[in-house]
Amino acid sequence: KHNDLEEVGIDTYHHTMFEMLGNWSFGDYFKQEAITWAWELLTDKYKIDKNRIYVTYFEGDKTENLMADSEAQEIWRTFLSDKHILPGNKKDNFWEMGDTGPCGPCSEIHIDLRDADEIAKLSGAFLVNKSHPQVVEIWNLVFIQYNRKANGTLELLPNKHVDTGMGFERLCMALQGKKSNYDTDVFTPIIFRIEELSGYIYGKNEKTDIAMRVISDHVRAVGMSIADGQLPSNTGSGYVIRRILRRAIRYGYSFLNMKQPFIFKLTEELTDTLGEAFPELAKQSAFIANVIREEEQSFLRTLENGLSRLKELTSQSGSTISGERVFELYDTFGFPVDLTRLIAAEHGMSIDEKGFEEKLKEQKERSKAAGKMVADDWIQANPDTPIEFVGYDQTSTNCRIIKYRKVSYKNKEVFQLVITPTPFYAESGGQVGDKGWLKSAKEKIRIIDTIKENDLIIHLSEAVPQNPELSFEASIDLHARKLTASNHSATHLLHATLRKILGLHVEQRGSLVSPDYLRFDFSHHSKVSLEELAEIEKLVNQKVRENILLDEKRDMPFDEAGKLGAMMLFGEKYGNKVRVITFDPGFSIELCGGTHVKATGEIGYFKILSESSVAAGVRRIEAVTSDKAEAYINEELSLLQALRQIARNPKDPIKGIEQMIKENEALNQKLSQYKALQLQDAKQHLIKSGEKINDTFFIAMQVDIDAD
Repeated sequence: KHNDLEEVGIDTYHHTMFEMLGNWSFGDYFKQEAITWAWELLTDKYKIDKNRIYVTYFEGDKTENLMADSEAQEIWRTFLSDKHILPGNKKDNFWEMGDTGPCGPCSEIHIDLRDADEIAKLSGAFLVNKSHPQVVEIWNLVFIQYNRKANGTLELLPNKHVDTGMGFERLCMALQGKKSNYDTDVFTPIIFRIEELSGYIYGKNEKTDIAMRVISDHVRAVGMSIADGQLPSNTGSGYVIRRILRRAIRYGYSFLNMKQPFIFKLTEELTDTLGEAFPELAKQSAFIANVIREEEQSFLRTLENGLSRLKELTSQSGSTISGERVFELYDTFGFPVDLTRLIAAEHGMSIDEKGFEEKLKEQKERSKAAGKMVADDWIQANPDTPIEFVGYDQTSTNCRIIKYRKVSYKNKEVFQLVITPTPFYAESGGQVGDKGWLKSAKEKIRIIDTIKENDLIIHLSEAVPQNPELSFEASIDLHARKLTASNHSATHLLHATLRKILGLHVEQRGSLVSPDYLRFDFSHHSKVSLEELAEIEKLVNQKVRENILLDEKRDMPFDEAGKLGAMMLFGEKYGNKVRVITFDPGFSIELCGGTHVKATGEIGYFKILSESSVAAGVRRIEAVTSDKAEAYINEELSLLQALRQIARNPKDPIKGIEQMIKENEALNQKLSQYKALQLQDAKQHLIKSGEKINDTFFIAMQVDIDAD
């Protein structure tokens, strides 16, 4: 949990990532079976000493008029004495998923892993739910029997359900007889590697021990997240990953004296421990290492300066670092606020959380104000009708305007029109929206863009028809649509080609498909070489020349598309029915809602313009197709022809230019020699023309010498 992050590594049982084991029942078995099977698994199969097991049950809550879960208590009594069966309050023993929804009492299973002499001195019953590192909860059995209504009251569910969760890492600690999760074989290979890299030994010093625990935990969470498609970034889930990784980097820097990237080297041990259970981790090991290394390099550039600034702040009088200074560290040096809070606490200080939030809010409001949109109310032109998109099959159609409104954005005014049916594709999936016209017998309105807003397809125009309630012909800019379709289909061919040439770790991370060009962002750990780019371009054009027919399947069940091996974009939400675009089942199958060519030959030609980096572990290719590719090649040929003429060597302009450069260098060398001689002559002339006045030898002369 986010509020536990600062405890990870400090204690031995909180983690940023953990594996949860469990079993579930939906309207089938309930408390008797769930408790009995849990007991059998722990004591009969896992051979855990029953004398070390303590369980809790819900003690009831008078404010909610909830009775104690005596049913669970009685079932446990068939296995344990009352000394090992403990009542628990609503906080620990009543599970709720939120303010409303299914909920119910739960029964926690705790295990006492202390030494026998410690157990003899104090019963584990007194340490349950007391944050003792060796008396820990390993399993929670949740009995979902109520529904929390919006007004806060509870009602019994017609069917009862079971939802259990057991922490894998804590189970390993129990089964392997360890006192800490970090002493199990889940973590020790990573910790051993940290010892090798840092030269420090685990178990010798509290601060270095904490650092090793932090790093070994965090690399697991970060590595698994990257394998699952979530890259570090400055927003959303990506920022959570970046915060976790930067916390690990700082611990290595401050306590293990690791001033250069090293965490990326732990991915090998991570793969060894988890790769068999999670094949995607093994498959993307090199990619994960490169992403982490780039993140380390980036943060280490500012970490030293940030720590120096923080040292200044913590050395000043007072017990609190102001919100303004915390924001400075966040905005200038990339310090997540929890990292600043942690370092401040190490110096006995706190941070002004409220002040920081105010500064952050001010920044967000400034950004928001810069791009604020003001919209008028919708004006109804015709009765509401379901919006129908016909753009896959038609490029023009008769339509009616359902409603419209005026919006102001960045000192510009446009109108938003909702029409149906519509052939206009709304911007989505990286593809830009269609442009075109609304026409009637008396007027023609230009559609400058098409976007989606919730479930509406919205057409942007600079005017509203004089009689919006009439029928219109909606027609798209057909030439622009064809160019866009060419670029979109080429993007699919490029994606498949990248996976074949660079490896299956390549996954789409973003795209832009417009009439002018295509841009494709993808996961890859290093710069794509010129040789690889040539090979990529060659294979895409080979597929273009093969003139592969488009195979489009609409409304395919999502599961069926998955079985076909269709590529699915990380972070994209798909419904039960999807559209599948195939160009040769053995080459390219993707879920896609965009517009495409009928056969790859329509693309004409594919030409890569550039390859660059956009983020850690993410590369970008920009390319053109069709008319734009032809125009680009003609422009390059014209430039080459001009160079041939300038180089005075039409057959080999490169050789001619190299010769010109050599001649220029030789002339510059001669010019330098001439200037040196000129200076020497001037010096001699000055000396000869000198005059002694009193006791001073005086020389004066006006000369013209180049400043160089």
